[in-house]
Amino acid sequence: MAHYNVPGVSVAVFEGGKLAWARGFGVKKAGGESPVTAETIFQAASISKPVTATATLRLVDRKELSLDADVNTFLTSWKVPENPFTVKEKVTLRRILTHSACTNIHGFPGYAASAPLPTITQILDGQPPSNTPAIRVLAVPGSNTRYSGGGVTIEQLVLSDHTHKAFPSLMQELVLAPANMTHSTFEQPLSLAKKADAATAHDVAGVPVLGGAHVYPEMAAAGLWSTPSDLLAWAHAISASRAHDGLLTADTATQMLTSDKSPFGLGPMVEGKGRALHFGHQGEDEGFLGEVIYFPETEQGAAVMVNGGGGRPLLREGLYAIAAEYRWPDVAPTELVATVVPAADEDRIVGVYEAMYEVYRIEIRVERRKGRLTITSPRLGIDSDIVFTSPTSFVAKDGGEPFLLVVDGTQDIAALDFGGLQVMRRRTRRSKL
Repeated sequence: MAHYNVPGVSVAVFEGGKLAWARGFGVKKAGGESPVTAETIFQAASISKPVTATATLRLVDRKELSLDADVNTFLTSWKVPENPFTVKEKVTLRRILTHSACTNIHGFPGYAASAPLPTITQILDGQPPSNTPAIRVLAVPGSNTRYSGGGVTIEQLVLSDHTHKAFPSLMQELVLAPANMTHSTFEQPLSLAKKADAATAHDVAGVPVLGGAHVYPEMAAAGLWSTPSDLLAWAHAISASRAHDGLLTADTATQMLTSDKSPFGLGPMVEGKGRALHFGHQGEDEGFLGEVIYFPETEQGAAVMVNGGGGRPLLREGLYAIAAEYRWPDVAPTELVATVVPAADEDRIVGVYEAMYEVYRIEIRVERRKGRLTITSPRLGIDSDIVFTSPTSFVAKDGGEPFLLVVDGTQDIAALDFGGLQVMRRRTRRSKL
């Protein structure tokens, strides 16, 4: 934890469809004495999206909403603006949930606790005090997959317009209470009572975020406060519904956990088949990271939440350790074999690489330190020696993050690819692979 500048971590594990254990480590705030416990709440960030999708699907089960109707059918306080793309196809709830509505805005930065907060319609139209551009359709809906917190914000307004209820109250009624998520809330900002149970947000250096946790009026996309145990209670409720009608009907839960051409079902990310089928989501808000993963066939799963912006490797290492210990199907870490690469070839990747992920700027530096090739990225929580696993791939020794070298048409090293995200090289000199 100290290595990654993470003051606190919370972990929960499900085995055999039941909570096996839940435990907190570290402290809520750097330099403080209040410990993280299993009941400490963290911002769940984008894990909010599949939890919100559950509310939408409950209303679909009740025949109050339709997955395939134009969302403008349900919107009363605002409408998706028509353009040449929406003339051909419409934005639907199914497309929003599968991130195929082709709307913009990947993620949201949130607002300082003291900043004025925009309404949802101001966010959708990019009007002050909103800090993000207007949410619009950028391609023919259904034509491709484009991860969009903007689309999920449209979903939030659909739910509020249709039910005439405040979003946090609606989520409490439709999902949090029936799924036994007893420590969770969509309150933004948190009430004073809830703040006493909350972890403090910290940046990548482990310093508390100025002013405290950011506020996310984009609650459906990023506003859930929760615990690992509660996230697993939600996942188990979805898994149980898939076996027999429960929180959702069995048919709807099956659809929710089925992906086609993209990695998304109706809300969660879905991977694997048979016993290896698993679903979940990752999340990153300012100063918080989290992930939940669940196997419906084996009734196993885990969730990890941290209150440090540099804790991504720690989070992944925790999940890999749990996967190995509990013998998760096809998810246990793969043993990698180091490959010797000539020093001259190593030096070809030295440089600075940059990209935007959600609303965050990522910088990666590859350099020589005392004769060793190293990789550093405060945003990713990486400061490590490099180990090559092939002439065109390497891992950060401490975190095990796999990187692939990406070359352009002239075989110049153009970028580093990890997890499908390409971090482009800042051009300072030509290099050959």
